[in-house]
Amino acid sequence: MSKGTVVLAYSGGLDTSCILVWLKEQGYDVITFLANIGQDEDFEAARKKAESLGAKKVFIEDLRAEFVEDFIWPAVQANAVYEDRYLLGTAVARPCIARRQVEIARSEGAQFVSHGATGKGNDQIRFELTCYALYPEVKAPWSMDANLMHIRWVALSHAPGDLYLMTKNPEDSPNVPDVLELEFRNGVPVKVTNVKEGKSKDSPLDIFSYLNEIGGKHGVGRIDIVENRFIGMKSRGIYETPGGTILLQAHLDMETFTVDKEVRRIKQGLGIKFSELVYNGFWYSPECDFVRFCIAKSQEKVEGKVQLSVFKGQVYILGRESPKSLYNEELVSMDVQGDYNPCDASGFIRINAVRLREHHRLQGFSGSDQV
Repeated sequence: MSKGTVVLAYSGGLDTSCILVWLKEQGYDVITFLANIGQDEDFEAARKKAESLGAKKVFIEDLRAEFVEDFIWPAVQANAVYEDRYLLGTAVARPCIARRQVEIARSEGAQFVSHGATGKGNDQIRFELTCYALYPEVKAPWSMDANLMHIRWVALSHAPGDLYLMTKNPEDSPNVPDVLELEFRNGVPVKVTNVKEGKSKDSPLDIFSYLNEIGGKHGVGRIDIVENRFIGMKSRGIYETPGGTILLQAHLDMETFTVDKEVRRIKQGLGIKFSELVYNGFWYSPECDFVRFCIAKSQEKVEGKVQLSVFKGQVYILGRESPKSLYNEELVSMDVQGDYNPCDASGFIRINAVRLREHHRLQGFSGSDQV
C-alpha cells in the first residue's frame, strides 16, 4: 500500500534519479517535476529516464518567462547583490521552481515534496521554506546548478579555462565592442537595442536572453568568491552572470540619474536586506513582501535609456537620457548662477562644522574634564 504521493523536483541527473528510486523503494508514489528556467537540458531524455525509473507522472514546465518577470526583474529593481559580489542567480531561481512544485503538489493531492539539495547548502532551506510558506501542511521527506540567469560551480580549486559555459574568456572575446541601448520603465528593462546592428528585443525573456548572449560573447559576469552560507559555513563559488551584470550596471546608472538622493539612500539599505532575505530563502516571508513593495515604490521614476558598451569582460556606461531626470545642468554649472546663491554655502558649511569643531575640541581635553 502506498505511503502517499511525493512531488520530486527532478533534474534527470544522478542525485534526483537515485532519490526517485529510493522513494519508490520506500513505498511512495512519485511525481517528477522538471523546471525549464533556461538551463541547457535534454528535457525529453529526462522525461524518458523518469518514466523508466517508475515515476507515476512527469511534469516538464517552461518557467523561463515567469522567472524573468516575477523574480529576476525584482532583483534588478533592488540592485540585488549578496555580500557585494554575488548576483543571486541560484537563490532567485529556487522560489520560482518551488512555487510551481507546490502548485503541482496541491493539484495532484500530494502530501510530500522532495528535492536533491544537500543538507549542508542553502538550497534545502530555500526549497523547503518556500514549500512550507505556500503549502503549510506539506511534508518534505528526505552540484552544478544552471539556469537562465547564471551558472554556478562550487568546491573547486583554481578554475580551469574550460570550466565556463556561458561566457568566453575575455582574452578570446571579440576585438570590437557591442554598443547597446537599454530602455527602463519603473526600474525594469522594456527594450534593448544593439545600436550598430539595429537589432531590438522587447519582451522580458527575449531581453534577458539577448543580454546573456552579448555578455557571454564578451566574457562579462565571471566571479570567483567565498561566501557566507546561511547555515554558518563559508563556501567557494564560481559564477557566470553575463546578462545580470549588464543589467546591474545599466540600472544603477539610470536609478542614480532619476531617484532622489535620500530616497535612494534608504533604498540601498532595502536592497541589501532584500539580497540577504533572498539568499537565505525568505522570498515568501512577510518582511520580503514589504521590502519588495518599498523597492517597487522607489522605482516609479526610474525611466529612460542607458547607452553602454560591452567589451572584453567589462561594461562601460556611455550615456543616459530620461524624461524624469533630476540632473539640472544649469544648476550644477560653475558658469551659471541660476537659482543657487553661492553665499548660502558659507552658512551650510558653518552649520556642518559645529559638530566637527566640538568633536575635535573635546579630543584635546583630558579624561578628567567634566561639565
